[in-house]
Amino acid sequence: MAAGEEAPKADASIDCGWGRIVFGQTFANPKLLIETLRAEVPDRRDIAIYVRDPHVVLANAPQEVFLDPSHTYRLDLSTYRPAATHPQGFFIRRLTSEIDAQAINRIYAARAMVTVRPDFFWRQRDARSIVYFVAEDEHTGQILGTVTGIDHSRVFNDPEKGASLWCLASDPQAHHRGIGEALVRRLAEHFIARGAGYLDLSVLHDNPAIRLYEKLGFRRVPYFTVKRKNQINEKLFTGPEADDYEALNPYAQLIVAEARRRGISAEITDAEGGFFRLSYGGRSILCRESLSELTTAVAMSICDDKSVTRRCVEAAGVRVPRQMTSDAGDEAIAAFLEEAGGLVVKPARGEQGRGISVGVTTLDEVHSAVDAAKAYCDTVLIEEMVEGEDLRLIVINFRLVAAAIRRPAHIVADGRSTIAELIESQSARRRAATGGESAIPLDAETERTVHSEGFAMDDVPEEGKEIRVRRTANLHTGGTIHDVTDIVHPKLVEAAIAAARAIDIPVVGIDLMVKSAEGPDYAFIEANERPGLANHEPQPTAERFVDLLFPLSMPAGARQFARDAHKNEPEKNE
Repeated sequence: MAAGEEAPKADASIDCGWGRIVFGQTFANPKLLIETLRAEVPDRRDIAIYVRDPHVVLANAPQEVFLDPSHTYRLDLSTYRPAATHPQGFFIRRLTSEIDAQAINRIYAARAMVTVRPDFFWRQRDARSIVYFVAEDEHTGQILGTVTGIDHSRVFNDPEKGASLWCLASDPQAHHRGIGEALVRRLAEHFIARGAGYLDLSVLHDNPAIRLYEKLGFRRVPYFTVKRKNQINEKLFTGPEADDYEALNPYAQLIVAEARRRGISAEITDAEGGFFRLSYGGRSILCRESLSELTTAVAMSICDDKSVTRRCVEAAGVRVPRQMTSDAGDEAIAAFLEEAGGLVVKPARGEQGRGISVGVTTLDEVHSAVDAAKAYCDTVLIEEMVEGEDLRLIVINFRLVAAAIRRPAHIVADGRSTIAELIESQSARRRAATGGESAIPLDAETERTVHSEGFAMDDVPEEGKEIRVRRTANLHTGGTIHDVTDIVHPKLVEAAIAAARAIDIPVVGIDLMVKSAEGPDYAFIEANERPGLANHEPQPTAERFVDLLFPLSMPAGARQFARDAHKNEPEKNE
């Protein structure tokens, strides 16, 4: 140690809001390290990194701690080379407001990460040992991603002048390229300016982000991480799920994971189809994703036929758009078209946006749209097009659980790629973010939408140009979803619950076309008897679904709260 330098601090750790980083190399006594991990706060995740003798630590508390299945990677900042190009459509800056902190938490929740009290971020904004960067859309101001950095010299006078990267995350709905890389580079350059020698990170051994880190020059180093056995870490130390669990789609996995967390038996009967049987306390219920035996065949048949759904909810006072069938004749359709201005053509039966054409404005387009819809159902509905945004409301047990605006797929041009190539690239990112559940079809409806925007599929638009490529907002066709549960207008909630009661269905996704989620105006579009609950995280959709199926699996306090809430609800006919 050079003259005048402070000695490294012993037994060092730093609070990151979601848990503490415990610097294992500063602990001489493994028992003290164990005691430090035992002080972990509930619902938080402490991480002991750089543990010198992990086998000795584990031997001291084998029932309490485990060796984290993560690799440690290091970037030598002395050999770092800046990027040749700059980010497109967004920029990187430091956290500056409480709104930034709330946006970071939204991204953490969407990525199933432990969230942080927003005031913690705000208190740390001027800290010298911890730094937060965010990626901001240069047009909308939306926060697209975040990364946290820790300066080891500031924390414990690290003689190696190290630094570490934590909590790199991007919004799964973001369509911009290179968000993660830009955040990592900004953090590296921040620490270079402060004289750091290296930047380390810990990443799960099977995380696809490893490819990005290796591309940027990170190399594996032989350091180990120890964590405490808790509910958050459970999947890391209990071993992999059965093979059939991995074969389930994300919508079924979310529910099965919540059931097993509560001690409810889950038997997967058909993984490919999303079927599983949940059993608890002598009660057994067969499900297909969010569709269960509690939904009657009558309710299913109402949802299955959009014309029947419309009549059912209209009779309950829910506002619906005008509609006719395609066999009304050209004269009637032409008059309807002239009056409405734009039409929606869709099969009476179908799901996931298949066969739907939006913004049809000529009789020839109506004929083509009807032909496309008939591929899915012989009965085709023609409906006035209501301008606005697509709002999905999840109603479980006749209560709103989640609300989200669904927006149609769009692309951002890079000045080099054709529209078809941009769509393929966007689809690859959507598949990766949704477990293969979302992609933009290269079909006639996409071509028609692109044409209406003034382009052809083989055009190369100017850099930065945003182009809508679908008119429907279905997630399966590349749409994105944006949570609005906290701001949705009460009249929209009332309409959704009224529709659910009219159908008499315990779990349903109600689709409304709205001018704004915060306003009362709407038009009912359809009801989905098997809504994708995984699309609405962090709202507790899976929890409320399992509550419905097995109320006795709820904690006693939660059951009492639910009973009291039901007592205070108005009668069905009020």
